[in-house]
Amino acid sequence: MKAIVVTDQAPGTAGMKLVERPEPQATINDVVVEIRAAGFTRDELTWPSTWTDRRERDRTPSIPGHELAGVVTALGYGTAGLSVGQRVFGLADWYRDGTLAEYVAIEARNLAPLPGDVDFTVGAALVMPGLTAWQGLFDHGRLRAGQSVLVHGAAGVVGSMATQLAREAGAYVIGTGRAAGRQTALDFGAQEFVDLDNDTLEDVGGVDLVFDVLGGDIAKRSARVIRAGGTLVTIAGPTEARPADGRTIDFVVEPDRALLSEIVRRARDGRVRTNIGSVAALDDAVAAFNPTERISGKTIIRARP
Repeated sequence: MKAIVVTDQAPGTAGMKLVERPEPQATINDVVVEIRAAGFTRDELTWPSTWTDRRERDRTPSIPGHELAGVVTALGYGTAGLSVGQRVFGLADWYRDGTLAEYVAIEARNLAPLPGDVDFTVGAALVMPGLTAWQGLFDHGRLRAGQSVLVHGAAGVVGSMATQLAREAGAYVIGTGRAAGRQTALDFGAQEFVDLDNDTLEDVGGVDLVFDVLGGDIAKRSARVIRAGGTLVTIAGPTEARPADGRTIDFVVEPDRALLSEIVRRARDGRVRTNIGSVAALDDAVAAFNPTERISGKTIIRARP
């Protein structure tokens, strides 16, 4: 099969190569999926799990990418709830070969059925942003109707999904980002926008929750605008930022079959939409991840026409 592989962390995405690899086999609890569309997070190439297994042994050349939508082609022993020929989407394990390929072996529990009226491209684009936004807002942030939330990077892939889910839940959403992202953030549902280059973040007043994708100084400043008892949730890694009389949570997104079904139901109903910037074929994936100009939104790779 065709696959994108990486062997050296130093070159970043420029070190990706399109090669031929053996097709994976379905072992215990696994299914094999013929991938129709896949997603990739640029930070993956800085994660230890891209380069080593859980015992810290080198596992290169490795196939990056963890989001997928496709069709089940084989079932391993012990799998349940899926069948050959079924349309699925989901999130692959961090420490295993990923989804920038024509096939992937993945634990069945990490997949959910993809309805027939949802395009594979849309399915793949929902996975990481949808799970990350939901888990950050509701599982960790405990967001409720009537509360206020500050969403950093509200025009970005994850931030735009967090904005939509928070609005749907009845929260008041203040988005942040650069000036060029203002209209996009508002189009996705932000009720206010803070230009981090020109506006004063502290002027937003008190909020109940901050959903942070930036970290660093922005996280520290954000902690100061959280009301007593509020929460700073970040996906940017561990931080020393702490709100007064509140809590800080940094988390890594986890696969969740039931949650994926909730997210895709909202997409079908038109309550949330994806933020796709470009779509490229697997043969063109290396160039797609090394564009000559900035691409807003998520890049999706189509492994099949």
